[in-house]
Amino acid sequence: MNGSSRHSSPQLAARGSATSAAGPADAQQLIKLLEPVVSATGMDLENVRITATGRRRLLRVVVDADGGVSLDDITLISRALSAELDASGAMGETPYTLEVSSPGVDRPLTEPRHWRRAAGRLIRAPLAARSPARTDRAGRLAMIEGRVLAASDHAVLLEVAGRQREFGYTELGPGKILVEFGHAATGADGGGGRWTLT
Repeated sequence: MNGSSRHSSPQLAARGSATSAAGPADAQQLIKLLEPVVSATGMDLENVRITATGRRRLLRVVVDADGGVSLDDITLISRALSAELDASGAMGETPYTLEVSSPGVDRPLTEPRHWRRAAGRLIRAPLAARSPARTDRAGRLAMIEGRVLAASDHAVLLEVAGRQREFGYTELGPGKILVEFGHAATGADGGGGRWTLT
């Protein structure tokens, strides 16, 4: 989901990178400015990115929450972020467009909250080098595929090949949600996860 509104801004690049000479704020300053606004709505700030689009700038803000983000949520947070940006003057005078969206299924699962929000979904993730991973003859790391049953601050519980297995986050690389057609995310088919080497 996404929404947009028009404002003014300097040029900033991707999250965490430096601003151009014309820009009064860098990406880290914007994150510090916007994060409390997003948190006050019960959501998490996932990403901030600014790109040039002709004479304008495009400010993309990605937010997420337990239970997902609705179009009404996007509208409310867009208004709150717009008001904060206008009041702070952090974006300068150059015209820009604010686009607020929720992450898509292609967002990598890298934080405990990402794994928690993927409960019921089929995922694939590489096993980290420090885990007792199986490797193929070429030395490539194994991939784990299974259904997310639960996630805590320290580990994720997956159903893999009909068995429950717990993995600490240090054992897994970034997870990827697999798109399933004709399957509810509740794991009704028994989870059918498997080990694969890629």
